[in-house]
Amino acid sequence: MIIQGTEALTSLIHIISESLLTPVVIILVIFVVLVILCLGGAINEKISRKPIKSSEFENLVRDISFSDSPSKIEEYINNSSLFDWQKEVLVKIAKNHDIGGNARKALASELISSEETRLIKLTNKTDILVKLGPILGLLGTLIPLGPGLAALGSGDITTLAESLTIAFDTTVTGLAVGGLAFLISKFKKQWYEADLIDVETLAEVELESLNNRSD
Repeated sequence: MIIQGTEALTSLIHIISESLLTPVVIILVIFVVLVILCLGGAINEKISRKPIKSSEFENLVRDISFSDSPSKIEEYINNSSLFDWQKEVLVKIAKNHDIGGNARKALASELISSEETRLIKLTNKTDILVKLGPILGLLGTLIPLGPGLAALGSGDITTLAESLTIAFDTTVTGLAVGGLAFLISKFKKQWYEADLIDVETLAEVELESLNNRSD
């Protein structure tokens, strides 16, 4: 009775395993399309990205430091080569010059944290592909091996060859998706980290300038 129950469970698991192959292959194809689109988007972003130059950044720090009014700070920021989201954060801080120093610091921290969260979300898709690509590739490798080994036992070389071909193809595809997605995430995170460092530095300078003005 126990043996029969074990055989039934084993057969059920085998059926489930076999039925997963087609969805795994379909999802891998979708992942390939997604990672190609992400790559195109990253290349386009790289081409269109024009971060502020070091010399202009240094001048902006100096201008904000010696600014005599919040309106001047806003003017310097709006006329700079900063990205729009960076300008928006810094201008909001300047517009709240009439609140207390601690409140301004808390506001600046919240604005920057919100932007950091938004930028992290931009790499969520490729971060998911980094993990799921190889996992699905491994599933696509293991699932066909069962029928392949069974075919080997019965001397069916053709079925074995087909199973091994599917296994190798899914492995390569899954690893390629994961590797490419990793590179995309890595470079985009480097860009966004540099952008956040710039806005954090300018925010510190701006807060100091507004605090000195309030004293």
